Amino acid sequence: MTAYLRRIGYTGPITPTLETLRRMHRAHLETVPFENLDISRKRRIVIDEAAFARKVVEENRGGFCYELNGAFAALLREMGFHVTLLSARPAHADETPGPEFDHLALRVDLDEPWLVDVGFGEGFLEPLLLKPGIEQKQVNGIFRVKCKGDSFSVQRPQPDGSWKTEYFFTLTPRRLEDFAEKCHYHQTSPESHFTQKRLCTRATSSGRITLSDMKLITTANGGRRERILASEEELEHALKQYFGIVLPTYSSASL
Repeated sequence: MTAYLRRIGYTGPITPTLETLRRMHRAHLETVPFENLDISRKRRIVIDEAAFARKVVEENRGGFCYELNGAFAALLREMGFHVTLLSARPAHADETPGPEFDHLALRVDLDEPWLVDVGFGEGFLEPLLLKPGIEQKQVNGIFRVKCKGDSFSVQRPQPDGSWKTEYFFTLTPRRLEDFAEKCHYHQTSPESHFTQKRLCTRATSSGRITLSDMKLITTANGGRRERILASEEELEHALKQYFGIVLPTYSSASL
């Protein structure tokens, strides 16, 4: 636990309270990137909490949803939080849900239930109260939880006043191994967006920094800058400079 907290730069109280959860959630998103770099390098990602934690803490890396929320769930449990794994289904452009187990999110129960997610890329920065219908304002936007029957969704407003669904989920408890098939799919299928381009992104105190293939995108205080990197060497330099990532040479591993 100590090494993990040091990795995310968290030095506050470790009692399982809402304030602790909020501060750790934000710290995680600002230090541990959402990234799929192992997929393009053919390094197999297996569903294993210990492997997720080693990658984040010892290798100073990030990962995608199964890795990041899987590791964070283990940390929270060790601190005394009550955590439940949830299957989430990112929304298609037509607002229909994607397949089950396409995304891993977390429920944390305190005096009230909270939705926790450090593995969705550009999502909410602090936990969302699992209370449908209320608008929850954060520094990076407004969010709300919507409920229809047994199905919940996370939404955020668009410039035209409409609400866009980020993903759907239910409160059915899941096991980590339930996500194994989809984890394998996203590493191997040409249909998965994770196999189509490299991505590395993390929140900052004023916006976000993102590497999308060879494009470096910086947003800060509402402004946006883009720069095309000229070489793989420049990409490696940007990974180290902005994300603290130095990619080792892996022995060949079949997916």
